[in-house]
Amino acid sequence: MLRFKLRERIADLEFRERRRLQLQEIAAATGLNRMTLSKLANHHGANVQTDVLDKLCTFFGCRIEDLVEHVPDGPADHPDIAT
Repeated sequence: MLRFKLRERIADLEFRERRRLQLQEIAAATGLNRMTLSKLANHHGANVQTDVLDKLCTFFGCRIEDLVEHVPDGPADHPDIAT
């Protein structure tokens, strides 16, 4: 499963700039739909296109691994491990 770390990036930017950051502000700056950002921030397993990730990496000035993390679901992700 992919875990999106949008909330962490928002928190880091809020801390650096010492102000609240709204999803609408990110949407306006990136051209992304606010609902897309909401899904990334609040739902597990959101389906996202690569251009969305590219725009977010550009906005936050971060690398892709700062925004997305692969989290194994369990033994099914490792068929060579006996259960």
